[in-house]
Amino acid sequence: MNNQFSLEGKIALVTGASYGIGYAIAKAFAAAGAIIVFNDIKQELVDKGLAAYEADGIKAHGYVCDVTDEAAVNALVAQVEKEVGIIDILVNNAGIIKRIPMCDMTAEQFRQVIDVDLNAPFIVAKACIPAMIKKGHGKIINICSMMSELGRETVSAYAAAKGGLKMLTRNIASEYGAYNIQCNGIGPGYIATPQTAPLRERQPDGSRHPFDSFILSKTPAGRWGDADDLGGPAVFLASDASNFVNGHILYVDGGILAYIGKQP
Repeated sequence: MNNQFSLEGKIALVTGASYGIGYAIAKAFAAAGAIIVFNDIKQELVDKGLAAYEADGIKAHGYVCDVTDEAAVNALVAQVEKEVGIIDILVNNAGIIKRIPMCDMTAEQFRQVIDVDLNAPFIVAKACIPAMIKKGHGKIINICSMMSELGRETVSAYAAAKGGLKMLTRNIASEYGAYNIQCNGIGPGYIATPQTAPLRERQPDGSRHPFDSFILSKTPAGRWGDADDLGGPAVFLASDASNFVNGHILYVDGGILAYIGKQP
């Protein structure tokens, strides 16, 4: 059974994996035997990621690449194939969010979120799929969101992008499943990262931040997720254990989507 979950010798590209969720997924892949390749948009972020991987005893290959630039992505994939090997596993993790009320958001801001969160996964998957077809197998994991299913104030562009990413996931599965390529998504719940730390800080009177209380009340698990909570699900979707799982979105949310909430 352990062999089904092994990623020994597999080459995994995780976009935007210098830190946060992408880093946690890449670290789990490395523990399962994978060779880690990642990118970020600036050299300083790549250097930061390389230092973190090295500190964790992981030899990673880091590249600078803007995943919204198709020519740059094609060059990245060609360089990885030349220097490391053909990509077996792709995780489309790079993403942004702009929390702006819809009527205050410009069309340019909306397009920017769509470009990073939806167009980029299309571009990177499109660059990786031909070699996966030739190799006879491939795993693509798109980092979706609970906003792939739900709406909330101030995240119109993000929800539109993540809803689109859910359907792109299903369409890649539909179009390339016959080539032994499985494309699935992971939908993280609310994860405790440095970016969400201000939302979890205690107030001056010692009470919880209102948003922290809101999330805990909506989560049956009664806690925020840790980035490491995503490692096991990601390894499953990247491994042979999921060879007949295709077009599925695995929500790792502590039960939020299953829960109507406590009665007031």
